[in-house]
Amino acid sequence: MIAKQNVENRYREVFEGEPSHIVRSPGRINIIGEHTDYNEGFVLPTAIDKAIYVAVAKRDDDIIRLYAEDFNAYFEIARTEIHPVEIGWPNYILGVIHQLQLRGARLGGFNLYVNGDVPLGAGLSSSAALECATGYALNVLFDLQLERVDIAKIGQLAEHTYAGVNCGIMDQFASVMSKAGHVLKLDCRDLSFSYTPLELGDYAILLLNTNVKHSLASSAYNNRRAACEAGVQLVKQHHPEANSLRDVTVDMLDNFVKSIDEDIYTKCRFVVEENGRLNAACEALKQGDLEELGKQLFRAHEGLSEEYEVSCSELDFLVDYVRVFPEVLGARMMGGGFGGCTINLVKRSFQDLLIDRLTPVYEEKFGLPLTAIKVVPSNGTELL
Repeated sequence: MIAKQNVENRYREVFEGEPSHIVRSPGRINIIGEHTDYNEGFVLPTAIDKAIYVAVAKRDDDIIRLYAEDFNAYFEIARTEIHPVEIGWPNYILGVIHQLQLRGARLGGFNLYVNGDVPLGAGLSSSAALECATGYALNVLFDLQLERVDIAKIGQLAEHTYAGVNCGIMDQFASVMSKAGHVLKLDCRDLSFSYTPLELGDYAILLLNTNVKHSLASSAYNNRRAACEAGVQLVKQHHPEANSLRDVTVDMLDNFVKSIDEDIYTKCRFVVEENGRLNAACEALKQGDLEELGKQLFRAHEGLSEEYEVSCSELDFLVDYVRVFPEVLGARMMGGGFGGCTINLVKRSFQDLLIDRLTPVYEEKFGLPLTAIKVVPSNGTELL
C-alpha cells in the first residue's frame, strides 16, 4: 500500500504545488465466473489492497499535464486537442477525459500525478483502476455530479476507444463499486448487483502469477465468443426467446446443439454450468462453507482447462500441485486464460510454506519466475 503522504510529497516535487484531491482506485480479483460476462451471465469480483493512486489539482490554463511514476515520464496536451497517442499509458487517462467531454462535462486544465502498486501484467486490472481513479478524481475536482456506476461505464468506454481493448464492464465495476469484506455479484446483462459477505476466517486468498502470456489469448477469445454465439443461434431456432447463453439450459444444449456440433456444445455447456457454479459459490459463502467454495473453484478450473480450453500447462501445473494439500481448499486459473494467475484459497498459516515449496519446483520445470501475491479484499474507489 502506498502512503497518502508519499503521493502528496511526490506531487509537490513534480508539479511544485499542492494537490487538491488524492484518489485511490483498486485492482480486482474474480472469485469465480470466467467467460460468463460476454454471455450476459454473472461474475463475482472484489477489489484488492493493491491500487492506483491519482493526485490532481486545477491549473489556470487549458493544459493537461500528466506524470506517471512507474515510467518516470511527463505527458502534456491541450484540453481542446485530446486524441489517442502513440505512448501507451496516457491513453487510459485521455480516454476518460474524452468520454467526459462527450457527456458535456465542463473541464479546465489540470495536473495529474499517478502511482500504484497493482502488479502489472498479472491480470489484476491496473488499467481499469487507472481509468476509475481518473474518472473519480475529475468528478470531484470539477464537481461533475457523476454516480459511481457512471464512472465505471466511462472507464470501460475509455478502454474501448483509446486503449483499443474491447473489455467487459467487470473490471471497472469492481474497482469502483466493491465493499471491503464482501464479493460483488454482478449481473452482466443489466448491471444489477448484490453484495455477499466474504468471511475467510483462518483462510486467505493467494495469487500465483505464472509470468507467462501466450499469444494464443486473443484469437482463442474470439473463437470462444463465436462458439457461444453459434450455440445460441442453434437453440434460438427452437426457443426464439433465447438471446444469450444466459437464457439457455443444459437440456436445450443436449437437444439442439450436441448432435450438430460437439465442440460448440462443450463450450456452451461450460458457460451455462459456470453460472451455476457461481451461484453455488455465493450460497456457500452465505453459509460460511469455505470447503464448498473451494470445491467449486477446483471444478471451475477443470472446466476452463478441459472444456473451454483456455488454460495452459503452467496454470494446470500450479492447480494440480496445490490440490494435494489439505490446507488448500480450492484453486483455479483466473482471467481470460493462457497465462496470468491462479487464485488459491489457502490456510493463512500455510501460505509462506506453500510458496517456499512451490517456487523452486515451478521455476525448474518452466524456467520462469513464480510470483506470489497475497491479496486482501478491500473497498472500491475512494477519496483519501
